[in-house]
Amino acid sequence: MSLIGKEVQPFKAQAYQSGKFIEVTEANFKGQWSVVCFYPADFTFVCPTELGDLQDQYATLKSLGVEVYSVSTDTHFTHKAWHDSSETIGKIEYIMIGDPTHTISRNFDVLIEEDGLADRGTFVIDPDG
Repeated sequence: MSLIGKEVQPFKAQAYQSGKFIEVTEANFKGQWSVVCFYPADFTFVCPTELGDLQDQYATLKSLGVEVYSVSTDTHFTHKAWHDSSETIGKIEYIMIGDPTHTISRNFDVLIEEDGLADRGTFVIDPDG
């Protein structure tokens, strides 16, 4: 299924950023460019490398007016625990969204239904959402 030209579908989720839990909705993607990076699960051995590389580019992306979000089907509590226990993930400044209900992963067509995990996928969202 192609998502080109489709608006981000409604959702509400809890996220972790800079030591705080925050709420994120589809409205967060409006009014600015956004990069949304899906990955299968926290505490895996491949994901920290990818998320760390994204953090390495975060300042540049922010300077261009882009916000970054990572999403997995873990909870925001798990994101905090991973952030607190991993040197690489501990450096992340961007928003880490929890999607335990699978709503966001389904909306972006990256959910592996039989595993209950998000597949890897990166989306660039324009300011119109």
